[in-house]
Amino acid sequence: MNELRTITATTEASALVTNKVLRNTYLLLGCTLAFSALTAYLALTFQMPRMNILVMLGGYFGLLFGTMKTRESAWGLLFVFLLTGFLGLTLGPVLDFYLRARANGGEIVMLALGTTAVTFLGLSAYAVISRRDFSFMGGFLTVGLIAAFVLSLVAYFFNFPTLSLAVSGMFVLLTSGIILYQTGEIVNGGETNYIVATVTLYVSIYNLFVSLLQLFGAAGDD
Repeated sequence: MNELRTITATTEASALVTNKVLRNTYLLLGCTLAFSALTAYLALTFQMPRMNILVMLGGYFGLLFGTMKTRESAWGLLFVFLLTGFLGLTLGPVLDFYLRARANGGEIVMLALGTTAVTFLGLSAYAVISRRDFSFMGGFLTVGLIAAFVLSLVAYFFNFPTLSLAVSGMFVLLTSGIILYQTGEIVNGGETNYIVATVTLYVSIYNLFVSLLQLFGAAGDD
């Protein structure tokens, strides 16, 4: 009887921790998305030029490293907002290109934004409701992301538009898988740090949105 009570108490405690991580993750994710939207709006309003890719990558990986190093402290929250705000700034010039250079730019942006929102909410809801274990996807997603990142650099530096579109398609699939994987990890107790979970989901949403922008933009290009 005592063992049964112990198991029950442990299960309840684990469920409370999981729910807390999930709640904190979505709360922080919502705040970072709002802050990122603000910095993107400021970059768009002041027509900030597109950032050099080396500066962008250096800023991203530097802030990501800082976030991971401080994820167990309050400083981690500061780095999360610095990282997401920085990515918002990089998004501003991209939005400016579509809104100003394309006759149907507004429609493309809204379509990409709506598709991103529906995809994220649908995948997250499925992972939470089904409580399936998606940990088997971890290795495949890691290798896929590395390959997609390398190919994106090749497409950028050697100006291969077709390859760039193919990479965008890869990112759509990979980021969708990461949303499932990360949400499943939270639900099943595999991820207990809401800062790490938030950054993973935010970057996935960011990459999903940018990739869809490029694909929809190419599809609507005359």
